[in-house]
Amino acid sequence: MPLGRTNYLTIGAGAAVIAASFWGMAIERQVDGFFALNIAPFLLIGAYAAVAVGILIRPRKH
Repeated sequence: MPLGRTNYLTIGAGAAVIAASFWGMAIERQVDGFFALNIAPFLLIGAYAAVAVGILIRPRKH
C-alpha cells in the first residue's frame, strides 16, 4: 500500500473538519455570520492542508 495508517488518519481527520466546517456554515445560514467569516476560513485552510500533508508524507518502514 502506498499510504499507511497515519496517512489515512490524517486525511480522514482533514475530511471530517472540512465537512464539519461546511455543516457549521449551513447551520448558521448567514453569509456575514461570525462562524462563516471568522472561524470557518481558518478551519478549512487547515483541513485542506492536513489532507495535503496526509497525501504527501511517507509512511514509516518498520
